[in-house]
Amino acid sequence: MTIQPSKSNWLSIFALGLIWGGTFMVVSIALEGYGPLTVATARTTLGSLALIGIMVAMRSPIPQFSAPLIKYLLVIGVMNTALPFAMLSWGQQYVPSAFAGISMAAIPLFVLPLSHLFSDEVMTKRNLTGVTLGFIGAVVLIGPSVLRIGSGWEPLGQLACVAAALSYAISSVMTRRCPPIDSITMATILMIIGMITLIPAMLIVEGIPVIADTRSTLAIIFLGFVPTALAALLRVFTIRSAGAVFMTLVNYQVPVWSMIFGAIVLSETLPLRFFAALALILIGLAISQFNSLKRLWS
Repeated sequence: MTIQPSKSNWLSIFALGLIWGGTFMVVSIALEGYGPLTVATARTTLGSLALIGIMVAMRSPIPQFSAPLIKYLLVIGVMNTALPFAMLSWGQQYVPSAFAGISMAAIPLFVLPLSHLFSDEVMTKRNLTGVTLGFIGAVVLIGPSVLRIGSGWEPLGQLACVAAALSYAISSVMTRRCPPIDSITMATILMIIGMITLIPAMLIVEGIPVIADTRSTLAIIFLGFVPTALAALLRVFTIRSAGAVFMTLVNYQVPVWSMIFGAIVLSETLPLRFFAALALILIGLAISQFNSLKRLWS
């Protein structure tokens, strides 16, 4: 039986694209007053508190913690929260927020070859074509600056954002292989693991944080509650009511919103290669997800 998305599902998809697309702009604002590890740690800490509250309110079940489940949760928690949050925050000190948003569009394209290598999902010729286009888009996005590694922080900042996308992709593949667990419970546990991982790193590198200006502080509070807790609820609601295939439509929105917010709110200059890279990555994504999109629109 085909699931027909409702108006509320479409609104949820739009809201998720808007929230996640705007996250990179908010990170840039938070970095005006706080160090990158402090931003990442505050985000996971506030997110953990919010998700614990949601978990209690929704009476989400406590899982039976087997050895395999614990191993998966620990690794996924680091790869899905601690590492990408830290790498994005650090990288965005040196690159426009739009760059970080566009690099996230490559996550599904990273997932395909990883799934082929480490699971039973076989890549088709269509998948390979889409991944190749997406890879070309990533190369265009980074541009000639990768040849200047060692001459400044911008190339390393770009690589950090792409590495964050790769980290998300690895955690996505591992999540598929993880023993069954309630979605909200899993999101809460992963956020707590990210928090526990980041707090010592923040204290060692940046020390105990001091409250900065209001603008940066409000940005951190927003990051902790909206892109984590609220988005987690919307994501679960959308997948349960409209299906995982419908959820993939968010992937096409996030980079577009990141460019819009970066240009309008932060007055970022967007070079032509950003638009070319976005087009290549989204076309590659559409080709690789052709069958899923076909089922959705039919």
